[in-house]
Amino acid sequence: MARVYLSVPHIGANEARYVAEAFASNWLSTVGPNLDAFERALEERVGRPVVALGSGTGALHLGLRLLGVGQGDEVLVSDLTFVASVNPIRYLGATPVFVDSDPDTWMMSPVLLEEALRDRARRRRPPRAVVVVHLYGQCADMDPILEACGSFGVPVLEDAAEALGATYRGRPAGSLGDVGVFSFNGNKIITTTGGGALVADRARVDRARFWSTQARDPGVAYHHTEIGYNYRLSNVLAGIGRGQLEVLDERVRQRRAVAFRYRDAFADLDGISFMPQAPYGLHTNWLSCFLIDEEPFGASRDDVLRALAALDVEARPLWKPMHLQPLYAGCDRYGGDIAADLFERGLCLPSSSSLPREVQDLVIETVRAVSRSVTRNEATLASVVPERTVTTAGNLGAFGCSTREPLI
Repeated sequence: MARVYLSVPHIGANEARYVAEAFASNWLSTVGPNLDAFERALEERVGRPVVALGSGTGALHLGLRLLGVGQGDEVLVSDLTFVASVNPIRYLGATPVFVDSDPDTWMMSPVLLEEALRDRARRRRPPRAVVVVHLYGQCADMDPILEACGSFGVPVLEDAAEALGATYRGRPAGSLGDVGVFSFNGNKIITTTGGGALVADRARVDRARFWSTQARDPGVAYHHTEIGYNYRLSNVLAGIGRGQLEVLDERVRQRRAVAFRYRDAFADLDGISFMPQAPYGLHTNWLSCFLIDEEPFGASRDDVLRALAALDVEARPLWKPMHLQPLYAGCDRYGGDIAADLFERGLCLPSSSSLPREVQDLVIETVRAVSRSVTRNEATLASVVPERTVTTAGNLGAFGCSTREPLI
């Protein structure tokens, strides 16, 4: 069987047409009709001005700079996240301070954030900004976070790289803080192959757009008075983004269907629990995430990973918390035990919106076979596993395969 990846691009009907228009018109650089149309469509979706950029990391970098982060500052940031949420803080000469997760949502804990803000104020070391990460397609609980930050006059950057399409109390992810950022990397719910976007008020977006094109001052001459970057998205890739944005709602429905099918398939198993679905908004379930409790499940999280890897099926742990990374081991933190526990027990299963049902069946049966919490009748899967035919077709990227293999 061809390798099954965790999350792959899923192309719709119009991406190739928009890219062909870019080539036909020779708009191949960082200006052009696709770029303008993509930004307008994303602005309509999010409800705030947008600048499209070459990566989500670049958007984070510019967003932090917009909030005044610089040499010697501190920035409070979610502990449980991908390293790209934190590295741009260091780009600007600032220092991250980590805030643990809420066990009920896995997002930044509003209680610990308020504690951190009070503690920093007592020390007369107020943070320059707070970076709140919306993980795996779910928003953090933003009302208490924004209230706490507002009380101390600290601006908020929403890292919504994993959460385009998610909502918080009816408002789109990325639209609630002072600045929001998105990623369109190849593994995200929609993609431009590589890319990102920054959303904010008009003045900040205009400043970010200026910085993203090498901060060239107006006029014919190449005149520069500020440091800039080569961060703008190309018109070609924006064509992919236009088509992808048109099918975002469909991709959200498909991702959620995959996640809930896993949830239902494991409902009778002890020791495996679905990622919390916070009641305050729509979780896109960009990735299908679970926790494994080894004793009742009868096997460890790593046992599941090994069984899937033996079938060339990619699954992953949850993000390794930043306080456990050698790069950031010396940084201050508030809590950390929740994030560490989520990392030790957390599992991400193949989640692509194009995931064929029969491939998902393979994943389900493999997880069930590893577990010793199944009933005696079902436990025969662990020792006598029937062969299974897996056949896929169509626009399925890496999933195209036809083979007969045992489940584990």
